[in-house]
Amino acid sequence: MSNTSTGQAVLSHLDESGQIRMVDVGDKANTQRTAIAEGRVRMSAVAYKLLSAQENAKGEVLNTARVAGVLAAKRCAELIPLCHSLPLSFVGIEFFPDDADHSITVRSTCRTDYKTGVEMEAMTACSIAALTIYDMCKAADKGIVLEHIQLRYKSGGKSGEWRND
Repeated sequence: MSNTSTGQAVLSHLDESGQIRMVDVGDKANTQRTAIAEGRVRMSAVAYKLLSAQENAKGEVLNTARVAGVLAAKRCAELIPLCHSLPLSFVGIEFFPDDADHSITVRSTCRTDYKTGVEMEAMTACSIAALTIYDMCKAADKGIVLEHIQLRYKSGGKSGEWRND
């Protein structure tokens, strides 16, 4: 967020005296908003091979991670102190395995028609889906790495469209 009078960047969750605050979105109009976040889960070849194996004692890993990501997006305001509770119209979690790198890219997409963006919901969904993969595969590899969790795209609101290619 930028300060309109000076053109300088400011932190929207701090007031003029530096105290934390929830951003007041009461006067904003509802608009269609979308956010996409991505991250990667990198693991050993052994863990990667077991990832979707039938004999996995905890069940099918990626479907469990998908459900966890959706639930996390819906509870974002309970986890991040200054997030608004907002009505989500869609939460989607996709997985892109990379056999050569023994990794899974996790992509979360969140949408709402509300007064504030869904970036935090998308980031939370991606993070929790990745953590669920870790949890379900840690018996085979405690050195699993979660990396590059980042916002890739957002649209809606007064700042419009933004891409991180």
